[in-house]
Amino acid sequence: MMKRVLTIQDISCLGKCSVTIALPVISALGVECVILPTAVLSTHTMFRNFTCKDLSDQIEPVCRHWQSENVHFDAIYTGYLGTAEQIDQMKTLFATFRAEDTTIIVDPVMADNGRLYPAFDMAYAKKNAELCAHADIIVPNITEACFMTGTEYRETYDEAYIKELLSALNDLGARISVLTGVSLSEGKTGVMGYDRDKDAYYVYQNDRVDATYHGTGDLFSSTCVGEMMRGKSWQDAMRIAADYTAHTIRVTLDNPEKPWYGVDFEKTLPELMQAE
Repeated sequence: MMKRVLTIQDISCLGKCSVTIALPVISALGVECVILPTAVLSTHTMFRNFTCKDLSDQIEPVCRHWQSENVHFDAIYTGYLGTAEQIDQMKTLFATFRAEDTTIIVDPVMADNGRLYPAFDMAYAKKNAELCAHADIIVPNITEACFMTGTEYRETYDEAYIKELLSALNDLGARISVLTGVSLSEGKTGVMGYDRDKDAYYVYQNDRVDATYHGTGDLFSSTCVGEMMRGKSWQDAMRIAADYTAHTIRVTLDNPEKPWYGVDFEKTLPELMQAE
């Protein structure tokens, strides 16, 4: 039976991020992907003069309709949420649609490289920490984890620091906490996670690609969700997602047109569908 994922994030009409990555990636992995847009933007926020229409007022009526249709989700996956109000709406949505077999994955998109994104403040970071308490799996980057836990952000660190950060994330309440963008040796990057039920860590490192593109975090998280829904363990899903994201960045770097606003995941989706 086909699994069904609900993803809740914005639609950036041009830009290859959020829903325009989640929907094709999850669908390509043989999983039904239902979307609940939080906003519609003309482009993602790295473009100038983008338009934005907030859709907070549509979330409750959409959910009421789904309730009336007895809709079931095998997973609920949140990405970019633009306001504190929407975070509160997610708590209600989780409570409404969470069944015994529903996995809730939160990617608390709000910061990178030691800084919050311009639209957000510490109050928003604390709201995201509250949302993580309602999740089964959370996948913040190091910066987001630091803001949510009140941990000092470091550019250079060791494994002990990452374990300390994972311990602080564990205290937020999720069963599995995964840190992305973790580099434990020169020229390597990847993920490190902690499973509270098993009191076990998981580390995966691959070769670092020296390039930065918008939407790669969404590509990683969406791949993880799709892989878990087709039966992979969370550890295998993270490994596949890390390798796929790195491979897609390399393919994009080889594009003679030098795209700047997103990665060429369309070219690599066939390979992802065969990944093991």
